[in-house]
Amino acid sequence: MPRVKLFDEKMVLSKAMNLFWKQGYAATSVQDLVNHLGINRASLYDTFGDKEQLFKKSFDLYRKQNLAWLSTFFQNHPNVKNGFSKLFDVAIKEAVNDKDRKGCFVVNTTTELVPNDENLLLVLEQNKQDFENLFYEYLKKGKENNQLKTNNDLKSLASLFYTLYNGIRVVSKIKPNKKKLTNSIEVALSLLD
Repeated sequence: MPRVKLFDEKMVLSKAMNLFWKQGYAATSVQDLVNHLGINRASLYDTFGDKEQLFKKSFDLYRKQNLAWLSTFFQNHPNVKNGFSKLFDVAIKEAVNDKDRKGCFVVNTTTELVPNDENLLLVLEQNKQDFENLFYEYLKKGKENNQLKTNNDLKSLASLFYTLYNGIRVVSKIKPNKKKLTNSIEVALSLLD
């Protein structure tokens, strides 16, 4: 008779995601996972597979959550320039208030595991395209609704904003400076005028 799981898989996966995000893949041992997740090794392996499989599932969860959040954020902010301003403000506040200075799980994973993992490289490229497409569609909507006066290429702006969005998380790992970050974002947003 199969054993009944005494834990919530989604909650455990979320906890694993946070541990990998904070420590990285290489620095997180299976014992770290067992201790942090509160489940035994057998349950971990039976439910999630090995450490690499658990990492990839955790990483996928992070990506899906962030894409869903961003899509909803854009839908809830119909004024595009104001929406980008608020998005960057949220990113700056999160980065400045992150006591662990975790940064972005995607960026951390990119710098730790690429170029050695070809499959992960494909996932990261898809993630970049997904985010840039969301940024582009939002910019396009603003242009179509006459909210943006820019004559700049919208795909290039989407790529720039994606780079800035991730860059906030990177530079904030060193010593976050809200004023400098905000000033940089204001310069970038001036490209929409």
